[in-house]
Amino acid sequence: MKFTRRYTTNWHDTGIDRAVRASRLLVYMQETSSAHIASSGYSLGNLRSDRNLAFILSKISLYIYMPLRAYEEIDVQTWTCASKGFSFIRCFRILRGEEIIAEAHTVWALVDIRNKTICRIEDCGFEFEDEEPLTLDLPKRFKLPDDRELCELGTKKILYSDIDNNMHMNNTRYPDMLCDHMPIDKIEKIKGMTLSFLREAAFEDTVSINGCEKDGIYYFRTFNTAGDVCLEAQVVLKEE
Repeated sequence: MKFTRRYTTNWHDTGIDRAVRASRLLVYMQETSSAHIASSGYSLGNLRSDRNLAFILSKISLYIYMPLRAYEEIDVQTWTCASKGFSFIRCFRILRGEEIIAEAHTVWALVDIRNKTICRIEDCGFEFEDEEPLTLDLPKRFKLPDDRELCELGTKKILYSDIDNNMHMNNTRYPDMLCDHMPIDKIEKIKGMTLSFLREAAFEDTVSINGCEKDGIYYFRTFNTAGDVCLEAQVVLKEE
C-alpha cells in the first residue's frame, strides 16, 4: 500500500536553474519513508536504540521527469516491494497534482551496527502491504569505463555537515558532491542517476573522486582513505 506525505518546497531546495536539486528530492523521499516506518508504530530510532539495527542504502536509481520549483505543493509517495534475503526494496514517486515529477527505485540492507553484519530483511519486524516495483528508463546495471579513462577530479573531507547518525556521509549528500565535479551548465540537464554504495565514507575520511564523461553520461567512482571503492555512479543527461 502506498504511503503519502505532503510538503511545500522551499527556496533553499533549488539550484542555479531555480529547480529543486536532486539531493533535495532524495531528502523529501527519505523523510517520507521514515514517516512510513514510524506509522507502523516502531520508528527507525527505536530500531536502532532497541535492537541495534539500521537500514543502509545499497543502491538508488532516480529519474527526474520535469523540474520542480520553490513553494510548490507536492505529494511524495512511497511503498515497499516484495523483498527477501538481504535486500529490502522500496520505491518513491513525487507528484505535483497529477504530474509525476520524479520516481526512484531503492535497495536497502539491514545492518547490525554493533558488528556491521548484514541481517535478513525478515528480521526488521516491519510488515507492509507490498506493491509492484517501478521500472525506470535507466539501466539496472551499468559498467564504468576502463580505469584508464577515469580522471582524478578532486577530494572531499567528510565533515560534520556531511554525516548522519551512522557517522558516515548521508546518501542524500552524494548528488551534490557529484554535481560539484560536473560542468555547471550540464547540471540542469540531469534526467537521472544511479548510485551504488559499496562502502561507507566515514567521518574524517578523505574521499578521492574519479570520473569521466562518455556518450553524454557522467561516470564516477570514489575511494576512501584506505583505497576501498565507496561509490560507483552514473549521471544521465537529457538529450540535446
